[in-house]
Amino acid sequence: MSDPSGQRPFVPVLRESPIWPPHVIEDIQTKAQLGRYRMQGFSMHRKVPSFDDLTFVPCTLSRVPLEGYRERCETRTVLGTRHAANPVVLDRPITIAGMSYGALSGRAKTALGRAAKRAGISTTTGDGGMCREERDEVDVMVYQVLPSRYGFDPDHLKLAQAVEIVVGQGAKPGTGGVLLGSKVSEEIAEQRTLPVGVDQRSPVRHPDFIGPDDLQLKIEEIREATDWQVPVYVKMGASRVGDDVKLAVKAGADVLVIDGMEGATGASPDVLLDHTGIPTLSALCEAVRALDSMKVLGDVQIIISGGIKNGADAAKALALGADAVSIGTAALIALNCNAPMF
Repeated sequence: MSDPSGQRPFVPVLRESPIWPPHVIEDIQTKAQLGRYRMQGFSMHRKVPSFDDLTFVPCTLSRVPLEGYRERCETRTVLGTRHAANPVVLDRPITIAGMSYGALSGRAKTALGRAAKRAGISTTTGDGGMCREERDEVDVMVYQVLPSRYGFDPDHLKLAQAVEIVVGQGAKPGTGGVLLGSKVSEEIAEQRTLPVGVDQRSPVRHPDFIGPDDLQLKIEEIREATDWQVPVYVKMGASRVGDDVKLAVKAGADVLVIDGMEGATGASPDVLLDHTGIPTLSALCEAVRALDSMKVLGDVQIIISGGIKNGADAAKALALGADAVSIGTAALIALNCNAPMF
């Protein structure tokens, strides 16, 4: 193409703007072709305040440092000391987050269980029920009770060392989950009582929840079903953390799992990942402040999750008041998992 004078080739110029950078333009065009928001696994794209913004203040003269050969650093962690006859005991303050058998393959779940046993930590079932191979591999399993009740089995619940009531998750607080039809195999469909190969949306509200007072009834049901032997966790996506923590404590929770907006998901509209919830760092500070105001800090434990990438993140979370951290995406990346968009 030439310019009007015909003297030189005409090259169209795509102007850039802070509002309309190339990746935003590409995203709009892709959604126009799909006719819907893009579905993706993985985590958010935007940058938010995080543990990377914090540094440790080391010991020098005013505070004498520990010597590795003189003082012992104890990593043993006990969760669920408030009511349970048998609290969860971990060799180190780490848990594997709830990731469903369905979103993950049976082989991946089994590998996570085997790794958790070797590390002396726990793993969590996720939506869709228990993967039996994972249960056989791991010593400490947390059984999730989700709004969908997919694959829920009271007999499997009694095989767990803790039960986690899921109110929400950080990647999409206030919304249900999605299981793409490509992952609904015959085995998964049978376990969840679903049609094979059809996209499934998990509900966001528990079928027996009308308001927060119903959480207390659900916790009491679980305690009766497990003979008060195991701790009851409550997991929530970080939003109104202060109020949510107080309600969960009042309802009788032993452990709170707070999932910040950096938390990942198996599949979700990408608009939710970047624009709902609050960052993990802020959520942890609010949770600690809420427990302190109720004078139960230490009696009710906090597991923080959402974007925990390495030991430095874990150490900073513990220094800010968490009792343990939960990792999900980092474990999947170690398994060479990728995160496609749909």
